[in-house]
Amino acid sequence: MSNIQKALDLISTFATGDAELAASLLDEGYIQHNLAYGTGRDAFVGSVKYLASAPAETTVRNIRAFEDGDKVFLQSIYNFAGAGEQVAFDIFRFNGQGLIAEHWDNLANVAGPNPSGRTQTDGTTEVSELDKTEENRALIEAFLEDVMQGKRPEKTPEYFAGDAYLQHNTGIADGLSGLGAALEALAADGIQMIYDRTHQVLAQGNFVLGVSEGTFGGKPTSYCDLWRVEDGKVAEHWDVMETIADPADWQNENGKF
Repeated sequence: MSNIQKALDLISTFATGDAELAASLLDEGYIQHNLAYGTGRDAFVGSVKYLASAPAETTVRNIRAFEDGDKVFLQSIYNFAGAGEQVAFDIFRFNGQGLIAEHWDNLANVAGPNPSGRTQTDGTTEVSELDKTEENRALIEAFLEDVMQGKRPEKTPEYFAGDAYLQHNTGIADGLSGLGAALEALAADGIQMIYDRTHQVLAQGNFVLGVSEGTFGGKPTSYCDLWRVEDGKVAEHWDVMETIADPADWQNENGKF
């Protein structure tokens, strides 16, 4: 069974309540970076059992699934025990025995279409350019540093094919022009979106996921950004931003990253 299928099987247990399957897929020392949950296999299995006992059902719908070395990264929509739909990025690391050993994620409530009519999850799903995985990873690594971290903002236009940029962020319109207008509007409201550090850059073909740490409006924030690359340019973008909980509220000591 592929690692992608194992990861999909694991998230499906939230909906099916199959605690035995969940336990069979996880390393006993499973490391959890979702700060709302305990760490370890038993804590995950406990969550599956809890959701199975809830009066409202849990639903899970995967949108995109990718693999990069020992990691699988997913974009999915969850509704945990009827609490409302959330869009999520999940990253699972597999150990040498093929068990899931570590997990990172970002979740946000599902919102309506953005100014260009795009949702948080629609758009291209097909993986291509498998021979350009490392080239595309390097492109996004440079983009994160030059543009998102603001180290060389003058290079921004070089990463785009003119104004052709499909945007799935809930508040931003298509195009480099849409991105610029949104940042100007934030600045006018005294809100800064700051990327300080990139922790992971995962890639498969034309899709690259960056996991970054920074602040939004002064609050510690985790950024998950998925980009689709086309002909060496940044062509499409999906994201989930999550405010990092106060350490006093953490249910594990592993940290968000």
